[in-house]
Amino acid sequence: MTQRRRPDLAAWRAIILHPPHASVDQLIRQLEMLHVSVRHVWPQLDEADADADVIFFDADSGHDGQFPWPAGFAPMPLIALVGSEAPGRIEWALSQGSNAHLMKPIGSTGAYSALLMAAHAFEAVRTRTDDIRALETRLRQRPAVVHAVLKLMHDGARDEQAAMKTLRAIAMTWRMTIEEAAEAICRDDGHTRRGA
Repeated sequence: MTQRRRPDLAAWRAIILHPPHASVDQLIRQLEMLHVSVRHVWPQLDEADADADVIFFDADSGHDGQFPWPAGFAPMPLIALVGSEAPGRIEWALSQGSNAHLMKPIGSTGAYSALLMAAHAFEAVRTRTDDIRALETRLRQRPAVVHAVLKLMHDGARDEQAAMKTLRAIAMTWRMTIEEAAEAICRDDGHTRRGA
């Protein structure tokens, strides 16, 4: 089992987007004990808050337009502060991209585990998103691979297998992915390939 590296919370900057409340005071105390730098704001974030490491937000009185990015595209982990379990409020918090939550009223514990869970969930989502983008790019490039294989067969490769082997060798020589090499071959008039 792979050991995940815990974030260095002492270097983190947290924003609490919530109306003034005793729960906010408790959360600030917990975060300060973890050496997390904290700023409390209401009613909305501004562009400068986009460089925070984590945002705690009020799921009960939160509303669209509080964040300076589209819903679900936060550039950092989000932790919902939940007091009401009304389905509409929970759905709204989830639509914002909440990675973890803390139930209100907030006591003397909970922030540490919420921070770790949110950081882990955020990183997992980001990794999956990057993987999906890479696969989508490769899928978009597949017609170029087919075209390059056909071009290599036309230029003398015996069959599809030999053309694919040549394409792999070219990609390795040029230090590119097969898809990038295929696109280069499709753009090429033949001179570069003979020099490979």
